[in-house]
Amino acid sequence: MATTTPSLAPIAERAAAPQTLPAITAGGLTWRPATADDVPALLELRNTIAAADNEPYRESLEEITELFAAPWRRFDVDSIVGLDDDGRMLAYAMVESQPGDTRTMRAFLFGGVHPSVRWQGIGRELFAWQVARGRQVLAESGKDLPARLGVFVEDDGPAAKRRIIEAAGFAPRRYYTELRRDLRDLAAQPLPDVKPAGGLRVVPFSDELDEATRLAHNDAFRDHWGSEPQTPEQWRTGRTAFMPQWSFVVVDDAPDVTALLADPDTDAETAAALQAGEPLVVAYEMASKFTEDFAVKGYTFGYTELLGTRRAYRGRRAGLAALAAGMRAFVNDEMEYAALDVDTANPSGAHGMYASLGYEVTTSSTMLSIEL
Repeated sequence: MATTTPSLAPIAERAAAPQTLPAITAGGLTWRPATADDVPALLELRNTIAAADNEPYRESLEEITELFAAPWRRFDVDSIVGLDDDGRMLAYAMVESQPGDTRTMRAFLFGGVHPSVRWQGIGRELFAWQVARGRQVLAESGKDLPARLGVFVEDDGPAAKRRIIEAAGFAPRRYYTELRRDLRDLAAQPLPDVKPAGGLRVVPFSDELDEATRLAHNDAFRDHWGSEPQTPEQWRTGRTAFMPQWSFVVVDDAPDVTALLADPDTDAETAAALQAGEPLVVAYEMASKFTEDFAVKGYTFGYTELLGTRRAYRGRRAGLAALAAGMRAFVNDEMEYAALDVDTANPSGAHGMYASLGYEVTTSSTMLSIEL
């Protein structure tokens, strides 16, 4: 049954989805949905676009392959690629939605045009297709929730791309920064020596604690703007670069189960896990190694992909202890920097914490959206 939010019109009405998608005629390309057979061509196209637009990352074949492995993605209706007469892929677009959205139904738009065929109107028509399909995805969800069409752009990316997005009615909504921390001279800038308070323990990430970590993540990010709970399927997807040996969790071996069950903020999944005697992860640091980015950035780094603390355990240095353990793991594997991204309006005050640890801003990005 669809969830209903009072005072909102039905999502099908608010989304104003067109019955048919607009045709893309510019550039004389042939258009069709993407398939798993397109992985090598899609990788080449996306990395070519990233290089042309001076984006601070590159992707791997494994990352693109994994996109097609997620069972909730519907490339047959939510993607499109443009091919020239020789069959070369020169443009693509995807609409991404997540099955776990329970507070805001979201559709994110991704796409790009090969630099050799820009300035022919392809990008504008392609983005119109994305917006139209995004509206259809929201309408088809049946979730009568607040809804969002979202696009992410690098702040120093092409101005023409941003103009197309803003001309379609999107407005800046959230700002993000990528931070790095030099790990090469620990005598001058030592790593923090942090132990969590109250009998909590930092332990290496393990498969046995994976589900408990998912529950901790969903609790930690409930008060973060734009975050939605992750289903087990979502949580386990997107791990081609995941480094379990760089990842750490903080556990409470003797939680006050009675108090936690009485706390109205304890979610149903956590309550069930507590009643079943499952381990309680209260903070976590999940790290990845994006080797393809090393040459682009000019240094090696360990990337803290997820960091969080359960709300009931904030103020006990649990998240900081997990982060410090991850940073030491980066050093042990001779990474030159520690890196992460942060929402500049993070409600937990994380930005200030990172600055105090020596993290500095390297790049920034913006999410533009239409709120429905």
